Amino acid sequence: MSKNVRADSLSLLLFTLRSGKLMAINLLKVSEIIPCPPLTRLPESHPHVKGVATLRGNSLSVIDLSRAIGERPLLDPDGGCLIVTDVSRSKQGLHVQAVSKIVHCLTTDIRPPPFGSGNKSFITGVTQVDGTLVQVLDIEKVIHGIAPARIAVEPTELSPEEVEVLTKARILVVDDSQVALQQSVITLRNLGIECHTARSAREAIDHLLDLQGTAQQINVVVSDIEMSEMDGYAFTRTLRETPDFQELYVLLHTSLDSAMNAEKAKAAGANAVLTKFSSPELTRCLIEAARTVEAQGI
Repeated sequence: MSKNVRADSLSLLLFTLRSGKLMAINLLKVSEIIPCPPLTRLPESHPHVKGVATLRGNSLSVIDLSRAIGERPLLDPDGGCLIVTDVSRSKQGLHVQAVSKIVHCLTTDIRPPPFGSGNKSFITGVTQVDGTLVQVLDIEKVIHGIAPARIAVEPTELSPEEVEVLTKARILVVDDSQVALQQSVITLRNLGIECHTARSAREAIDHLLDLQGTAQQINVVVSDIEMSEMDGYAFTRTLRETPDFQELYVLLHTSLDSAMNAEKAKAAGANAVLTKFSSPELTRCLIEAARTVEAQGI
């Protein structure tokens, strides 16, 4: 199987905090950019939440991004602007120093974080823009630190048929966000399923090759879309073009609105697409995946 990286285009919104170093967020996760409005501080709110803004009649929680990722506070705590994001079924405002510009690049231009970044890092990748290092923000990790996704701690109520069919699924979960990866793994463990994991498409391909022809040969792939080097679409197309992996069931799991990605996911060859993070919905998708691979004898 070829490990050549497939390149898709990607748009990044560049912004700065107090240090002035450039950071970025996937433009598809941004709904708008506004000057920082007056905020209402709520008692007993999370310390990383600056307050609540009213945006066209709706309440919007505003995250002090500097504090959330361990940076120094902004020089003007009431200045700067808000990057309003739409991620994982919720909207939130990120308070930043300033927005710089939008740049267009290839997913292959985004490299994994430097070795040794550790679990405390809030970046999923790095790239170069005009010779300057840019860090790509792990927005899912920021949000999880403030409002963790609710994951059932007790096994989900399943029918005997559903329990039986899930034993047919041998699953590989692929996500460059450690938080998002763990959310999926916990859901699977609550279902009594152990799975393999990978932090990139390259690593996933290695796992698929290593397990091919063994009792643990993968038949279901649950992959993030917004990954560095090779995104979920390119990864899916690579699988579909490889004879040994053409029949794998591929579920693309995205922090973006899945309806927006459905057509592109289908064109890439994915079987299904799901917005993060809903433990019950992921469970339903995995049951459907397991039924499909059982019917196809994969």
